Amino acid sequence: MLPQEIIRRKRNGERLEASDIASFVRGLSEGSISEGQVAAFAMAVWFSGMSRDETVALTLAMRDSGETLDWSAVGRPIVDKHSTGGVGDNVSLMLAPIVAACGLAVPMISGRGLGHTGGTLDKLESIPGYEIQPSAALFRKTVDEVGCAIIGQTANLAPADKRLYAIRDVTATVDSVPLITASILSKKLAAGLQSLVLDVKVGNGSFMSDSAEAEILARSLVDVANGAGVRTSALLTDMNEPLADAAGNALEIWNCIAFLKGEKHGTRLETVVMAFAAEMLVAAGVVPDPASGEALARAVLENGAALERFARMVHALGGAADFVDRPGQYLSAAPVILPVTAERHGYLHSCRTRDLGMAVIGLGGGRTHPNDEIDHRVGFSALKPLGTRIEKGEPIAFVHAADESAAERARQELLALYEIADGQPEAVSPILSRII
Repeated sequence: MLPQEIIRRKRNGERLEASDIASFVRGLSEGSISEGQVAAFAMAVWFSGMSRDETVALTLAMRDSGETLDWSAVGRPIVDKHSTGGVGDNVSLMLAPIVAACGLAVPMISGRGLGHTGGTLDKLESIPGYEIQPSAALFRKTVDEVGCAIIGQTANLAPADKRLYAIRDVTATVDSVPLITASILSKKLAAGLQSLVLDVKVGNGSFMSDSAEAEILARSLVDVANGAGVRTSALLTDMNEPLADAAGNALEIWNCIAFLKGEKHGTRLETVVMAFAAEMLVAAGVVPDPASGEALARAVLENGAALERFARMVHALGGAADFVDRPGQYLSAAPVILPVTAERHGYLHSCRTRDLGMAVIGLGGGRTHPNDEIDHRVGFSALKPLGTRIEKGEPIAFVHAADESAAERARQELLALYEIADGQPEAVSPILSRII
């Protein structure tokens, strides 16, 4: 069937056959379908949706557009985690070395920033020399010897998704359940996983601000992945404020190192990381229950084994051997750092989190076009969590910018994103529910 006919049928709400979807995906990966046609297809799916069978067909077609990996020689459970995207969400950076130190193997295929959210690959590219697209041999060697490797899609791994992902980012078609499901799972299924845990974000800083919509996405992901033979569960987590106390690429690497050194105890970020570590360890059969999993994860965090795994991964993939010991020697710093001070006293009641992510992009820390260069230095640090008591003149955060005018503009933007009011707001758990 001609690509325009497939687009027309989906635009009109008709059900596509698996063969039609496979044909479109072949053209997508081979380049015979134009960027305009891809964008039109994505928009048609956004408006008309897809049935479960159509979503499975799209997922498998994108998985089969390239090679699939086989980790049978590794001899350890093959696991992974994926987040639907948020602001200050650097969980993967800490989670992979933590569970690797617990005996799992994590071949993590990650993506770049999408819409207002930060991308794991963009964060890792803050590290000089880090190779996000290593050779297949180096990828396998790193997973085998270190236990984890966080990389990007190679040209041969779900290439159809790689092209679709970039086009969705700039055509306002990110928040489509079938497209998100197929995008995430095509890469994960191609990576040869045995089990998978999913972080489905809910709130004003996520693609799913409504909890009912987020649950629909989580169930779509879990159903499709389990149907494809990968043991999968999902946690719905709160994204009504930045998860880490930093938002921006190099700043989130700094945050990661501090976390692995044990400096983020008691934070929302720690709660989420430990919950996912426990979920992965249970799914892999290493521990019998989440409590045991969390205890094991905390042990490797506290004894330094997780930090060591992160350092070894960075070095194996091209970074400096002493990166975690001297990050300031390697991570570029923004020339202007400006405090964002409160204009009144009270408690931090709310944050317009999506707009905060857009403010990072405005500083140059993200993309508005697929080929834009990123300024890895910029962003926000020392972000105070909601519920914090703030005095007038006290910093809510610090802006890191390329120049004074950008810093001042971002300072004013950030100040307008937080509501300061009387009375401490009720605390909200970052873990909302579990989907199996």
